[in-house]
Amino acid sequence: MFAWKVRDEVELQLLEQRHAQALFALSDANREYLRKWLPWVDSTRSVTDTAKFIVSAAQQLADKIACICYRGALCGVIGHHGLDRANRSTSLGYWLDAAHQGKGIVTACCRAVIAHAFTELDLHRIVIRCAVQNHRSRAIPERLGFSFEGVARQAEWLYDHFEDVAVYSLLRTDAASASYQQA
Repeated sequence: MFAWKVRDEVELQLLEQRHAQALFALSDANREYLRKWLPWVDSTRSVTDTAKFIVSAAQQLADKIACICYRGALCGVIGHHGLDRANRSTSLGYWLDAAHQGKGIVTACCRAVIAHAFTELDLHRIVIRCAVQNHRSRAIPERLGFSFEGVARQAEWLYDHFEDVAVYSLLRTDAASASYQQA
């Protein structure tokens, strides 16, 4: 089992099949909240659906997804959405159980994943995309020193409407002084 301690009480574990039950239970318990922002919620109706997602993520070697664990319990997910090796870039996505928000968990996990991307994966650019109205999610890249690049108008289909998406980026050259390194 891969486990990466991010800070006291917070660790990342590589998403594996053994997490399927707990991940489905967590997403199901947060269904109403997550549905406001994430397009996959309605199609995730069983542990089998979650297990299929885990297999799919593992098969796409570019996507590295980790469970966020707080005090040993799974409370969210974070990961790269595709590694573009030619351009040394990636996109970073995350979600967290509503009950665990406001504790700095996602910010700490993003710091760790960003540092790993720049140092171990030798990437140059990381992008975070958030629905314009998802203020809690947008606060993460803003807190971490990402540059706001603009709004991609109606860039994501969310069940019955298009959502505008705020686009943020952090370059490796920006990162030396970026607040993502601050504890």
